[in-house]
Amino acid sequence: MALIKCNIVSAQNEIFSGNIEMLVATGALGDVGVAHGHAPLLTQLAPGPVRIISEGGEEEVYFLSGGMLEVQPDVITVLSDTAVRAEDLDEAAALEAQEKARHELSDQQSEIDYGSATAQLAEAAARLRTLQAIRKKMGS
Repeated sequence: MALIKCNIVSAQNEIFSGNIEMLVATGALGDVGVAHGHAPLLTQLAPGPVRIISEGGEEEVYFLSGGMLEVQPDVITVLSDTAVRAEDLDEAAALEAQEKARHELSDQQSEIDYGSATAQLAEAAARLRTLQAIRKKMGS
């Protein structure tokens, strides 16, 4: 299979750089798969997992808090505020964040920012989905 250069970059550092066979990300309108020969593309990414199939067929999973995906003829660039290897995610912290956001949304007495609480809930759920994807991969 033909390879394409891929860079995954967060606000803090470069998370991945190398040649890959394919990338699958959670786009704003659904999953998007990119391989060598894909048409140029610029799209927004939703919080969730990004899977890359490296040279040789090895799969790696990363979590993104959202961001942008740019596809050019010779390179794929993923930009995100937060990008973490799935193995580095903390399930307990994600569950706690999800529960806290749900509690804030259900508490009718508090003055909260519903947009912020909803975004926190979506990000926590995306982290948990990423952890489930990595577990599923390891189980197969």
